[in-house]
Formats: sequence, structure tokens, C-alpha cells
Amino acid sequence: MSTVALITARGLLGRRRALLLLPLPLLLIGLAAICRAYDLTPDQWGQPVVVGLGFAVMLPVIALIVGTGVLGSEVDDGTLVHILTKPLARRDIILAKFGVAVVTTAVTTAVPLFVVGLMAGSAELGTALAVAAAAGAVAYSALFVLLSLLTRRPVLLGLVYILVWEGLLGRFLSGTRVLSIEQYVITIADKLSPTVILNAQVGITTAVVMSAVFAVVCTVVAINRLGSFSLAGETS
Repeated sequence: MSTVALITARGLLGRRRALLLLPLPLLLIGLAAICRAYDLTPDQWGQPVVVGLGFAVMLPVIALIVGTGVLGSEVDDGTLVHILTKPLARRDIILAKFGVAVVTTAVTTAVPLFVVGLMAGSAELGTALAVAAAAGAVAYSALFVLLSLLTRRPVLLGLVYILVWEGLLGRFLSGTRVLSIEQYVITIADKLSPTVILNAQVGITTAVVMSAVFAVVCTVVAINRLGSFSLAGETS
């Protein structure tokens, strides 16, 4: 499993795709720095920067890029067939890919959010934002790795989930928030470091339990889905 993880990380971070991970974190830190330079208080810029850009855009988009990249390209170019011929359990392949996606997403998003948290308040807030980002990385990665096995258009479906379900419906229909990873992330951060910047819309129990449900269910389904692939690269 460690070999698969190493190959996956090398392929993911060695491609131009890795460059797509940098603009949003740099933009997040840059906007926070500009706001600080103009002596704006955190309650004036924290909500649009931390939540509007950090949690609603940067975290899910990076998770989508990484989550669909660790396996999706192998499905498209047929190299997945080569992996399936090896004496590896399907569970080990998925867990290795999932682990790489989680670590890459968590590091890429938690670090800039910690820095922004420092600018907005304190190390406590920065730590809360980083922990919430890591939790979100687990749930988002599980979902997007699964999508890369369910469809040949995982990025499109992922964007539909981010923009329509979380971005549109999640803001106007309260019932959809129960299935919104973004809302889980906001709630976890708000619980760890209560602040006016964050406005939790779901309970902490719901956030923690549903984050775990997303991670476990999507990973189990992904393992079963990979098991249905034949050596011809098609599902049975």
C-alpha cells in the first residue's frame, strides 16, 4: 500500500496539476494581508475571506483537483488495468489513493487558513481553521475519489456539488445543509474557536457524525466499485 501511495503522490505532485493548487491559497493569504494593511478589522473582512473564499472555494476546489486526480487519470488512460493486475487488495489501493488525497488537500488548505486565522485573531483561531480544513479534506476527498470511479466527468459533478448544492441550495434551503461538507467545516471551526467571523448552521454533533459518514460510506462504496472493474477496464 505504501508503494501505491508513493507512486500516486509522485504522479500527482510531479504534474502540472500540482501548480493548480497554489493560486487559491496565495490569493487567500494575499487578500487577508491587504485587508490588514488597510487597517480593516477582522469582523469586516473575516467572513468573506475565511468563509466565502477559504471554506466555500479554496478547500472544496483543491479537494476536487486532488481527489479526482489521484485515480481519475488512471481510469481515463487505462493504467488502472495495470494496477489491478498486481497482487494488491482493492481496499489497499483505494486507501492509499485516499490517504494521498487527504494529506495533500489538508496541507495545502490548512496552512494558509492557519496563517489567515493568525491575521484575523489569534493562534487559537488559526488552529481551529486548520483543524476544520483537515476534517473537510477527509470528507471531500472521500467523495471526490468515489466520483472519479463512478463517472468519466467527476470534475463536472464535483463542481455541481460545490456550486449548486453547497453554494446555492445550501444558502437558501436549510434542509440541504445536513448534507453540506462546507457547513460541517464551518461548525467545527466555530466550535473550536467561537467568533463572529463564523456562523454555524448545523450542530456540532451533526457536523462530526456526518463528516465521518461521508468519509466511511464513500470509501466503502469506492472499494466495492473498484472491485467491479474487470481487467478490460470496464465494470461488470
